[in-house]
Amino acid sequence: MIENKEKSVSVYAEANPNPESMKFVLSTTLAPDSVSVDYPNLESAANSPLAQELFNFDYVSRVFIASNFVTVTKNTDIQWVQLIPELRNFIKSYVEAGGPIFLQNPAAEQAQANTDATAELTGEDAVISQKVIDLLENYVRPAVEQDGGNITFKSYNQGVVTVNLQGSCSGCPSATITLKSGIENLLKRMVPEVTEVVAEGVTDFGY
Repeated sequence: MIENKEKSVSVYAEANPNPESMKFVLSTTLAPDSVSVDYPNLESAANSPLAQELFNFDYVSRVFIASNFVTVTKNTDIQWVQLIPELRNFIKSYVEAGGPIFLQNPAAEQAQANTDATAELTGEDAVISQKVIDLLENYVRPAVEQDGGNITFKSYNQGVVTVNLQGSCSGCPSATITLKSGIENLLKRMVPEVTEVVAEGVTDFGY
């Protein structure tokens, strides 16, 4: 069980491009370096007691946990100015009390997800997929984490890279613009075999 033993923690809310999400930044570490975990629903949060507790707020629809922040997505028309104090106080109290963030190290889950995504690929496709994964991890991930989200590799097939949108990136109005004008251009430039980047479950890019 991974716990946080800090006794004095500061938490502040930070807006991001997704109006339905809010990033809560802490003065302590929640997840190991280079690890982030996305929980789109309560059922997926079995490894995170913190995420499970956040889903107890009936307006919480998604929880994303990274190194020193939690991104919460809401499913209500109630404005954030009314919700932030309750969530900020809960997160602060929970972490200061030493509540467990994860039951098991989430780094293993993340590594397994990457392995599963490339398990059936062979030869050139496997090499291309690993290049894409490395670019997403090293160049894209740090940038999108600033906005409280993440974009991860799902598959590669005949030039098309499929990614998963996580945290604030999921459902964000500007995510498709970032996907096409930023990430797709980067991958095409660095990996010539890539012809297109799409997000799973998103078909309308406004193009």
